[in-house]
Amino acid sequence: MNYTIKEIPAEERPYEKCIREGESALSDSELLAVILRCGTRGSSSLKLANEILNHMKNSSYPGISGILHISFEELRKIRGVGKVKAVQLKCIGELSKRIARASAKPALSFHQPESIAAYYMEQLRHQEQELMICMMLDNQNHLLSERMISKGTVNATLVTPREIYLEAVRCHAVSLILVHNHPGGDPAPSGCDIDITKRILQAGEILGIRLLDHIIIGDRSFVSLKEQGIVG
Repeated sequence: MNYTIKEIPAEERPYEKCIREGESALSDSELLAVILRCGTRGSSSLKLANEILNHMKNSSYPGISGILHISFEELRKIRGVGKVKAVQLKCIGELSKRIARASAKPALSFHQPESIAAYYMEQLRHQEQELMICMMLDNQNHLLSERMISKGTVNATLVTPREIYLEAVRCHAVSLILVHNHPGGDPAPSGCDIDITKRILQAGEILGIRLLDHIIIGDRSFVSLKEQGIVG
């Protein structure tokens, strides 16, 4: 692995292998090497890719998924990763989230909690703090807007019915769906989640703007408070 790409036999080089066998035949390190394009002096992009993945082994998210969690500053600590390569790696992670979201969008149905969970899953399940998103709908259940309502711990002091319904009125929404994540991976609603949901539901009944559901995203799992009977 100390060879430069030119010193690696042609049949083992990531570019040639991809052309010959297809991208699915490449290992994680080979895929990274193709995107990084070049390594450092006397060291191939393949060696650099392996060093990046080895660095992830010591993190809470080992393997290729670590790219979604590692900070820009932490990436810069890896030998051979400068500003440009750190940006490339962070953009790979963001691109993977957007591809997953775009793939889920055609199946998005506001009457099916599983489709909403699939739409937000890759965006939210990797987050290390709680985010709350408000989906605002018109009277034909078309999505008017998505707004980030809260970033941090979702509790009664940070999320209030007032700020949610101010956004809803600005967008002329007639109904809402709330989505937020649990960084620990367990989507089971807390007492605080239930309390906030009930307060928002009651405020919406007064204003004539319905809360259709509150969906909590975990790690490849979700809970719909509508399905649990908390949102009627």
